[in-house]
Amino acid sequence: MNKQRLIIRISRDGIMLSCTEEKTVKFERYPLNSGIALAANMREALQTVAMLKDEYNKVVVLTDTPVLTIPVCLFNEEEQVKLYQHAFTQREQQLVMHAILPDLNAVAVFSVQKDLYQVLRDRFQQVNFQPLMSAVWHHMYQKSFTGQNQKLYGYFHDKKIEVFAFGQNRLKFQNVYNVGTTEDTVYFLLSAWKQLGLDAQSDELHLSGQMADKEELKTLLQKFLKRVFVSNPTGEFNRAPATLVEGMPYDMMLMYLIRS
Repeated sequence: MNKQRLIIRISRDGIMLSCTEEKTVKFERYPLNSGIALAANMREALQTVAMLKDEYNKVVVLTDTPVLTIPVCLFNEEEQVKLYQHAFTQREQQLVMHAILPDLNAVAVFSVQKDLYQVLRDRFQQVNFQPLMSAVWHHMYQKSFTGQNQKLYGYFHDKKIEVFAFGQNRLKFQNVYNVGTTEDTVYFLLSAWKQLGLDAQSDELHLSGQMADKEELKTLLQKFLKRVFVSNPTGEFNRAPATLVEGMPYDMMLMYLIRS
């Protein structure tokens, strides 16, 4: 009997897998062997991990590669490869794909390694590739309508922070920074805050994801900004099963918690 859905998350932190079984969320991390290619790692995982040997009606693959967002009205599929390779150099050996972000009136153009794509397509009949940030953008966009204040978001994952903001029903700011010291992170966030012209007294900064020094970061930021919020998925989603799974990234949790 086919299970409903398998989620595969691929990033510098490794390959992560999740599915549901009898109302229980299963999660497994497959560490990467740095001595072999990513496609070879996936091929070995398919041979050794029990979760990957089952059959599924749908497979969603979350990929952590650079994303180029384009307004729907300006998107031309025939030009996506040229635009992407111009924005992100040394991606010529990657397969360029796109995912529509309907609530943001945008298209996310991203890439997948060709060998990895082929390995997964050979194994599964239904494979849907998406940018890792898709569910995070969707969820935070919905949250942006609460209250009257403008909001800046920071999402931590895979040793970096994605900083973004919404305006006029679209992404109006989006950037990615490698996470070093806590002071560096504060600098990145405050620079984005200043660039957007946000108000230090009334506007809001929302942080989520895997933060190494959560309390120190919040304390430093509150020296400059009055309204700093750190997400608690367990409380936000009323102890939903996915929020109780140890080690599962927030972006992966959201695949179970929101309706896109």
